[in-house]
Amino acid sequence: MFERIGRSFELVKTSWNILMDDKKLLVFPVLSGIITILVILSFVIPLFVAGSFLNTTRLLFYGILFLYYVVSYFVVIFFNTALISCVSARLNGKDMTVREGLSSSARHIPAIFGWALISATIGLILHILEERSGLVGQIVLSIVGGVWSLVTYFVVPVLIFEDKGVIGSVKESFSLIRKTWGESIIGSVSIVVIFVAVGVVGLLCVLATMFLGNMLVSAAAVILFLLLVVVLAVLYSAMQGIYVTALYTYARTGSVPAAFSRELIQNAFVPKQAGPGNI
Repeated sequence: MFERIGRSFELVKTSWNILMDDKKLLVFPVLSGIITILVILSFVIPLFVAGSFLNTTRLLFYGILFLYYVVSYFVVIFFNTALISCVSARLNGKDMTVREGLSSSARHIPAIFGWALISATIGLILHILEERSGLVGQIVLSIVGGVWSLVTYFVVPVLIFEDKGVIGSVKESFSLIRKTWGESIIGSVSIVVIFVAVGVVGLLCVLATMFLGNMLVSAAAVILFLLLVVVLAVLYSAMQGIYVTALYTYARTGSVPAAFSRELIQNAFVPKQAGPGNI
């Protein structure tokens, strides 16, 4: 356990160092976040209106929700594609500008849109099933969602670098997970845990200010906490993009990017079993 914690901090440190060496990578999650907020705001009223008459316009409500899913997924995948393109160039000793990263995404718009459609469809189906399920059903559906995220872990890099199309990219991502990696992605989960831990500490600080009885201090603490959440989301997105790209490079070529240690990458997964083709 302690070894995994130490590896987690090493992983965050390595990804952080790469991010600090190339701060323009932060531009992509920032743009993605801003546009996503605008998308949410543009769908709030239509969804509220349709939801108010849910009994008579259920199909309309789900239609608007599906459209929202498609647009929001497209935005996230588009900027994630640009991020991964720049990260790949960085890990290979090259430099790609923000414009070049966006141009790389633009070249893959049909594939990005196709992947957004599939993601939106899965998301809507899970949403509908969760609405109609009890606690046990919701837990099962959460597990299904987690498995889907694992299977599609490498979809975006495959879309960018191998041009296999959406279905081919899903199959290739699943193949890479099955053939090369183990059951649990320790590194990726570790990044989440660390950022959540920072967020929890921030939340506890906000709760502590409420015992002071000063509304101004509490309001300021809430605002600072919201800013912290935004910063953490941006940093997490960028660092996750760095790590996924490094893993994909190793999974596809067997070579570890110079910025990462071989042991760190190899031990990021818990192996299913020892033997050829398994780490």
